[in-house]
Amino acid sequence: MTRDRVNRTIGYFTTKAGYTIEYSIVGKGEPLLMMHGGHSNCREELGYREFYEHGYSVITPSRPGYGKTSKELGENLSVACDAYKELLDHLCIDQVHLIAISAGGPSGINFVTSYPQQVRSLVLQSAVTRRWLTPADKLYKSAQIMFNPSLEKYVWAMMRTMNYFFPKLIFKSMIGSFSQLPKSEVLNQTNEHDLEQFSNMLKDQRSGHGFLIDLVQTGKQLDHELSAIRCPTLIMHSIHDASVPIDHARFAHEVILSSQLCELNSWGHLIWLGEDSAEMYRKLFVFLDKH
Repeated sequence: MTRDRVNRTIGYFTTKAGYTIEYSIVGKGEPLLMMHGGHSNCREELGYREFYEHGYSVITPSRPGYGKTSKELGENLSVACDAYKELLDHLCIDQVHLIAISAGGPSGINFVTSYPQQVRSLVLQSAVTRRWLTPADKLYKSAQIMFNPSLEKYVWAMMRTMNYFFPKLIFKSMIGSFSQLPKSEVLNQTNEHDLEQFSNMLKDQRSGHGFLIDLVQTGKQLDHELSAIRCPTLIMHSIHDASVPIDHARFAHEVILSSQLCELNSWGHLIWLGEDSAEMYRKLFVFLDKH
């Protein structure tokens, strides 16, 4: 195991079937299992400081194809969930709060339905909860090219270079992919600390084989899985999200009987940034502490 810049423990676990799961642990306290979003991995930092300062221990496996986790685990969500359960057993953790973010939505939803006794509560943040992109969508086609494993490292290298020299410019250029609001409104809602967090987020992003796996997994309907969820569930989503439409949150709320919907007025997909993020965290910790 190693430690990185935020005192995060990085570990590697081999499943019974011989697959590798790269994972991280941040903080000490009530365990929380994090299913990260697309282009991310277990080294994600956005939002983690708030969790460990609030007394939670955050366990984050790099999902299949991301980081050093075996891409073969992504062939079937149930197989991946079995591997996450093995990891928790290895760490001697009986129950967790589960947070599923963006493209990590299907992974979190399937884990809850596969192992309901292991989950105290579920939080869906900006999460994909129904069919997202299909092969007929232009974004799907362009993503298959840009984030193909043979090309994605060059795409992210270019992004990191631009981010290093022109961090504010790169943020402004990407606003449209995250928010439906005009750029001027988004900039008015963000400060230098937000821009620094966004810049730090980009430094560790890679797609590996993971995002193409996500495109397959998020292309399926989840009605059956959502209807089987019985644990307390909090759904948090910005009404201005341009990456994953608010319809995903409203759909999940309709289907999950035990759910609470929190529609946010934050500027877009990255609900951890901006002037409304403090209220988001307040509502999140009220929910987690209650359960």
